[in-house]
Amino acid sequence: MLKTIRSDQLRLGMFIHQFSGAWLSHPFWRRQFLLRDARDLEKLRALDLAGVVIDTDRGLDVVTAEPPPAEATQGSTDATRGARSAPSPAPAPPPMDEPIVLPLPDAHPALALAGPAFQEAAALSRQAVRQAMDLYGAARLGHALDAGQCLGLVEEVVQSVTRRPHALISIARLKSVSDYTYLHAVAVCALMAGLARQMGWAEPDIRQAALAGLLLDVGKATLPDDLVQRAGTLSDEERTIMRTHVQRGHDLLRAEGGYDERVLQACLHHHERLNGSGYPGALQGDAIPEVARMAAICDVYDAVTSDRPYREAWDPGEAMRRMARSKGLYDPTLMQHFVKAVGIYPVGALVRLRSELLGVVVAQGRGSLLAPKVRVFFSLALHRRIEPYVLDLAKPGCTDRIADLESPEGWRFADLEAQWLTG
Repeated sequence: MLKTIRSDQLRLGMFIHQFSGAWLSHPFWRRQFLLRDARDLEKLRALDLAGVVIDTDRGLDVVTAEPPPAEATQGSTDATRGARSAPSPAPAPPPMDEPIVLPLPDAHPALALAGPAFQEAAALSRQAVRQAMDLYGAARLGHALDAGQCLGLVEEVVQSVTRRPHALISIARLKSVSDYTYLHAVAVCALMAGLARQMGWAEPDIRQAALAGLLLDVGKATLPDDLVQRAGTLSDEERTIMRTHVQRGHDLLRAEGGYDERVLQACLHHHERLNGSGYPGALQGDAIPEVARMAAICDVYDAVTSDRPYREAWDPGEAMRRMARSKGLYDPTLMQHFVKAVGIYPVGALVRLRSELLGVVVAQGRGSLLAPKVRVFFSLALHRRIEPYVLDLAKPGCTDRIADLESPEGWRFADLEAQWLTG
C-alpha cells in the first residue's frame, strides 16, 4: 500500500516509492529504493521534501505510538493534566547484519509449467534481479559499484549461458513493467556473453562483455523514475534528459575505477548507430568501439522482444528478421554472429511448417540454424489444436521443415509462453 509521510517519519527498512515536490530540485533521489543505510536516512531527512511516498508492501510502515493505558489517564492530578506525555521510543532499526528482504515481482504464471532447464534459469534470473536491484540502488544513492562484486553475478550468468545457451535469455523475456529495468540488465548480460562466446572471445573477455551488458543502463538510476517509466511520448526536453543516461553511467563507472575500458565504452556508446544517427557522439562505422556495436544489437533485441507500457513485444523470430534486414543501424558482421548465437528462429518463435502445422521453437537444433526443435500444437489443415508434441527437425529421417515465421498477433494464442516453456 502506498502512503505519504513526513520525512521525519522515515526509518530504516522503508521502501521509498516516490518523493513529493519538483524532481528537478533533487533528481538524484527520485527513484524507488529500499532504505537500509543510516547515512541515506540522514541525507533524506536533510532534504527539503514536501513529503515521501512509501510502499508498505515492500518495506516497513510508519510506527504508530500505542495509546497510554486507561488507568494512567483516569487519576491524573492538576499538576500533570496539562503536561505532554513523552513519546514512545521508536523501535530499533533492523540490524545491518540481517538484511531486509525485498520481495521480487511475482513470477510469470507460465513458469509453473516450465521444464527443469527453464526452472533453473528462472531461479537464476530472480536471484540476478535482486542483485541488479541492489546494484542500481547503490548507483542511485551514490554508493560504490564495486567491479569485483558485479563479477560474481556475471560469472553465474556466463556459466548458465555456457550450460544452456538459450534458457536464461528466453526466461528474461518474461518481464513485467515493474521489473523491466533489472531483467533487461540481466538479459543483455546473457546476450553479450553468448555473442562474445560465438565470436571466439577468451573467457576473461567474455566476462567483461557480460559485465558491460549488465551495466549498460546504470546511468538511468540517477534519472527521475517517472521519466524512465513514462509510457507515453517524451517531449524534446525530456528526451534530451533521458539521453544523458549514457554519459551519467560512463562517468559513474569511471569515477569508481576498476572497470575495463570496454565496459566504459559500451556504457557510453551503445546507442550509437553505424550511419551516425545515434547518440551521444553521432559516431559512424568503425569509430564506434566493437563492444558498443555488440551492445547495441543485444540491447535492442531484448527491448523489442519484451512487452513495454507503450508497445507489445515483437515475436523473437520477427525481431531477428527485422534487425538483420535493417540498413545502416547494426554492424552486419556482428549481426551474423548474433544470429548464430541466438538462432535464426530463436526460442519462443512461432513457426509454420511445410506440413501445415504450427509450432513454437523450444530449442536450437544440432548443426543447423534452420532445423530447431519445435513443439507442434496446431493444425492449419484441421484449423484446430492437436495434442502437442516436440519435433526435432534436425533428426535424421525428419523431412519436415520450417516454411515461414508466423505472427503471434494474428493468432492470439493465450498460452504461447507455456508452449515453449514446457517444450
